[in-house]
Amino acid sequence: MGASALMRGPQPIRPEHLVTLANWQSPPANRWAFQHVRELVPTAPIRRGDGSVWRLERDEHDLDDLRVTSAGEPQSLRQLLASSETDGFLVIHRGRVVVEQYFNGMTEDTPHLLQSVSKSITAAVAGRLIGQGVLDPAAALDDVVPELTGTAFAGATVQQLLDMRTGTRFNEDYTDEDADVRRFEEVYLWRPRRHSELPADALAYFATLENDEPHGGEFRYRSVLTDVMAWVIEAAANARFHEVVAREIWAPMGAEYDAAVTVDAHGNAMADGGLCVTLRDLGRFGLLYADSGRRGSEQVVPAEWVADTVAGTPQSRAAFARSAESRGFPATAHYRNYWWVYDADAPILYAAGINGQNLFVHGPTQTVVAKLSTWPTALDGAKQSALRDATVAIGDYLEGRRGLRG
Repeated sequence: MGASALMRGPQPIRPEHLVTLANWQSPPANRWAFQHVRELVPTAPIRRGDGSVWRLERDEHDLDDLRVTSAGEPQSLRQLLASSETDGFLVIHRGRVVVEQYFNGMTEDTPHLLQSVSKSITAAVAGRLIGQGVLDPAAALDDVVPELTGTAFAGATVQQLLDMRTGTRFNEDYTDEDADVRRFEEVYLWRPRRHSELPADALAYFATLENDEPHGGEFRYRSVLTDVMAWVIEAAANARFHEVVAREIWAPMGAEYDAAVTVDAHGNAMADGGLCVTLRDLGRFGLLYADSGRRGSEQVVPAEWVADTVAGTPQSRAAFARSAESRGFPATAHYRNYWWVYDADAPILYAAGINGQNLFVHGPTQTVVAKLSTWPTALDGAKQSALRDATVAIGDYLEGRRGLRG
């Protein structure tokens, strides 16, 4: 640094570079904000506890020049990552870390916002409680949470909530600033409050929702249902959501770092999108689903729960097939327990969040791919498809390199 620069001292931050509650989810602010959520929004800690860390073997390999397909055109994996605003990229093949890369200031101990990948972790917690007999998937929500009696959720079942098949009316158009999903963010302190009539917290907000069809209909993606699920989990486990996640998943999984979840003014967790975790711990979570819920010889998530997530039921598969969101998916695809199952036969499943948060599990090759990003837009179908295709290509390449596949 030259003498003239030293004499000038620290330069003021220009207004267009300030990250605020009003702009943190939009580019370019989201690149910094998704790695510093705890400095913007209240959070509750998800402790990893004092147990042993799940140590991952490493077999690092340079995949930068591996040819993958994006928008129908071949390109290198390096080009794909560069063109899709990658913050962190992890590949685990048969339990060994093959690639671990960080960009834009992210490091191995940086907690990154997961957006809707949070839903799949929430579902795993529910699966643990169901496996313990603490929660019944066939139970009516108002039997588990009496406060839901008389609301639009009365009579819906826990499983309908997990499969997004309640009759709840909820507009999740991210391009509409007045959509329910954007107003909901005000309740969860993700945005400055513009609507003074909104309730003070999420639990009161749930009571304002109405139905536009009977429970048990077709699949419709609505994030708010996962937050109701967090309330159900708290009632079943008699603890706050962040404590249950720590006790049932984070500690048994052998997480390396504490995680966090954003909360509203009364401490209610935004389970649908507010989890913040490190890239490597997200990979560990993916490994559970790659190996029927196991961490080595320890059963963390019930094997029956993982199998049910992959297979679904005739009713849940039909509900997905009838939905508008099934377009572009193969006949074996469905949505179950807050996971997108792209191919139930393979299987291939993934958890996805807006702005490019992804966790893929490719069953045939036991490959887990985690990618954390800051896309400039909430949704990008081309980038999503490219990563899915790249996951398959990576798995096939690694199998061939190890002589496991012809």
